[in-house]
Amino acid sequence: MTEPLKIGIAGLGTVGAALVGILQTRRAELAVSCGRPIEIAAVSARDRGRDRGVDLSAVSWFDDPVELARTAEIDVFVELMGGAGDPALSAVEAALSRGLHVVTANKALLSSHGLRLAAIAEGEGALLNYEAAVAGGIPVIKALRESLTGNRISRVYGIMNGTCNYILTKMEKEGLSFEACLKEAQRLGYAEVDPAFDIEGNDTAHKLSILTSLAFGTAIAADDIYLEGITNISIEDIHAAADLGYRIKLLGVAQRTESGIEQRVHPTMVPRESVIAQVDGVTNAVAIESDILGELLMAGPGAGGNATASAVLGDIADIAKSRPGAQTVPVFGRPVGELTPSVKAEMQSHEGGYFIRLTVADRTGVFAGIATRMAENNISLESIVQRPKHHDRTDAPQTIVLVTHATTEDSVRRAAASIRSDGYLFGEPQVIRIERPRTR
Repeated sequence: MTEPLKIGIAGLGTVGAALVGILQTRRAELAVSCGRPIEIAAVSARDRGRDRGVDLSAVSWFDDPVELARTAEIDVFVELMGGAGDPALSAVEAALSRGLHVVTANKALLSSHGLRLAAIAEGEGALLNYEAAVAGGIPVIKALRESLTGNRISRVYGIMNGTCNYILTKMEKEGLSFEACLKEAQRLGYAEVDPAFDIEGNDTAHKLSILTSLAFGTAIAADDIYLEGITNISIEDIHAAADLGYRIKLLGVAQRTESGIEQRVHPTMVPRESVIAQVDGVTNAVAIESDILGELLMAGPGAGGNATASAVLGDIADIAKSRPGAQTVPVFGRPVGELTPSVKAEMQSHEGGYFIRLTVADRTGVFAGIATRMAENNISLESIVQRPKHHDRTDAPQTIVLVTHATTEDSVRRAAASIRSDGYLFGEPQVIRIERPRTR
């Protein structure tokens, strides 16, 4: 009988426990489909006594995950602890340095140290698989790393954070404030007690940096990503977007431009009839635009124990099916030494349409003044709308919404600064980019 593939799992939280449960309950099926049994040989977690709903009595236990990676009799090290630093970093380094294959769901680790870890894996002939690190159960890593080989990719974009998508969906469907929807997301476990990592866009940025490297053959450049979260999105923005035929989504976007690779994470208005606009709740979606295939859009659960464990299991199964001496797939689609340096395209050069919401004094000449400032900066307006007031006060500020034709980030910022200097603006302009994905 073929020798079993022995795995060690570091991290037995929601995902780790779900993975153990699947491996134990579907052991026979996996042995048939993979051509060999998959055996849990060792685990590591902080609390031995916690009830995780799975039987670990016959498994070797390590209090130190790094020690597990260094000494356990295993073939594959599965890292499910999270975090960009130790113990995850040292444990993965130790495992790869032994020539062990590694499976991880840790996007922060890969975004920060992926190139270094990939170089170790290449030197040892080991696999470093990470399907679960981006978009949960959606097989976007395999698509970019293997299935789309030969395609020249022009753009990758998507909804990559379920917390933000849930909040924006709930704001639209129930007319609630951002703060109220965030509290509900925390109550349901979709958002952490400290939600900053999600709602400020950092989680999406880590995932986008990995997709960018795979899509364009560039070294990971997470620091080059323009970043905005959703904390400034108001219910008024949601309503105005709906009236104009748009929905607001937090998108991560990476695309080729004449000046380099543009990477950005920010709230975005997408046409209501577009496919990605229909992705609601905690669901994720990633679209890939290429010259041969056209556009591929994949949607599915972006988080949760079962969705993430499914992606981790897929990576383990790929290793189980591989044979000794077989050519390993480069971690980022091509050898580390052949990844090109990332050339950052400045956001000031970004070209597209914009939604601009202004709160201004309700007096004669304001409309004309705004139109003049736009024209001075070569901005063509698709529409300019005066939003209705919700009270009868004649001296109350007035909300004006502009939608531009394609223009540059720099032009919009200069026009906003000019309007601010005219003295009739209250607060800061709200500027939201407009993306026009393909429709159904």
